[in-house]
Amino acid sequence: MLYLSTRGHPDRKHFCEILLEGLAPDGGLYLPESYPRVAAATLARWRGLPYHELAFEILSLYIDDIPADDLRAICRKTYTPEVFGTREIVPLKKLEEGVVLEALSNGPTLAFKDMAMQLLGNLFEYELGRRGEELNILGATSGDTGSAAEYAMRGKKGVRVFMTSPNGRMSPFQQAQMFSLQDPNIHNLAVEGVFDDCQDIVKAVSNDLAFKRRYRIGTVNSINWARLVAQVVYYFAGYFQATKSNDERVSFAVPSGNFGNICAGHVARSMGLPIARLVLATNENDVLDEFFRTGTYRVRGSQDTYETSSPSMDISKASNFERFVFDLLGRDAAKLRKLFGEELGTQGQFHLGEEVMRRAREQYGFVSGKSTHADRLATIRDTWQRFGTMIDTHTADGLKVARERRQPGEAIVVLETALPIKFAATIVEALGREPDRPAKFIGIEDLPKRVTVLPADAAQIKQFIATHCA
Repeated sequence: MLYLSTRGHPDRKHFCEILLEGLAPDGGLYLPESYPRVAAATLARWRGLPYHELAFEILSLYIDDIPADDLRAICRKTYTPEVFGTREIVPLKKLEEGVVLEALSNGPTLAFKDMAMQLLGNLFEYELGRRGEELNILGATSGDTGSAAEYAMRGKKGVRVFMTSPNGRMSPFQQAQMFSLQDPNIHNLAVEGVFDDCQDIVKAVSNDLAFKRRYRIGTVNSINWARLVAQVVYYFAGYFQATKSNDERVSFAVPSGNFGNICAGHVARSMGLPIARLVLATNENDVLDEFFRTGTYRVRGSQDTYETSSPSMDISKASNFERFVFDLLGRDAAKLRKLFGEELGTQGQFHLGEEVMRRAREQYGFVSGKSTHADRLATIRDTWQRFGTMIDTHTADGLKVARERRQPGEAIVVLETALPIKFAATIVEALGREPDRPAKFIGIEDLPKRVTVLPADAAQIKQFIATHCA
């Protein structure tokens, strides 16, 4: 399996090369040359496999430069009931007729990012050990990626983490999860700006090829294909639990800010998983909903990015979106470069015509909707009162849009985003009570913090990295 850049760079690379690299040299994102198609007999064989075995089967289609026994051992080590709390790893819970929740938040940091990040940490340690090398990970987080990455990488041999986050824009619990870590290989950088500023810094540093090579810079954001392909697994796992046979089709509703989670669904569907529709849900930062409604992708600046009660989706530049548009354009790298390299840079937007958007709906199954703070409160309250199930704010966005867009007879799996404790203030506003808190996180907000505040300036971030890698 070889990988190419969405922007047309001539090089083709193997999995372990792009695992450590992040962005392609031309600023594009890596994708496999083609998505492997899963035959009906294979799909039948996979039904009922333990999660770690399913992960091995799917990942082995994309990874041919790690021996099978080693990859199987990495998957078995990663996906255990001890780490994720249940034998199913991602159990389903039925709400109303035709709507179920897929629990993705039972990992160490109580968010769906753990599903991929735990694997990524083990893959990094394996490959760096095999090469006898070190890696400096530069990441950006709007809330959950940071803690998931740091918990997965803390203590890992040969790995340092430099995690940028928007200063003061995460919930107190999210901040405490990250900033309370005292591990010497973990560095938290609170950037004076919004998440998109952090993401721009990561891309700017990654595009400085001399700096990237000198300091061995890698990424854990969903621009890293390894993280995205790990997320493909739970679409298969959710489908198998939600159906009795492979003749059935289901849809998935996905809260989306950076387009990574739902892009994994797009990959799963492209592999032949019987997904009817992919229902994308945004909050008030509705750049992606606007695109799927109108064909216009219009990024917004810091001043036009709202601070909401589902903060992990307070994003106005969806970095993973480029992968989907590449497929939507028939993998035309020249067209892709023109849109993302030229039109976005000069005009701040681009528009795709009705024929292309029809393909997004009919060939790729996308539909979208948005949710507001009032919608979140109403959905959290309704789900608690009717089903005794407490959901977080992002999951509420997904559930609200799923209910709106659901068609008669359609089964929809809503991907859970995080446990409610991560957004306690909004839960209290909706329900008048604090959400339950796992014992290991009691008092976390009161622990000493280890964080450095820096301006939204790539040069200063690079200086910090250089100083701490000396």
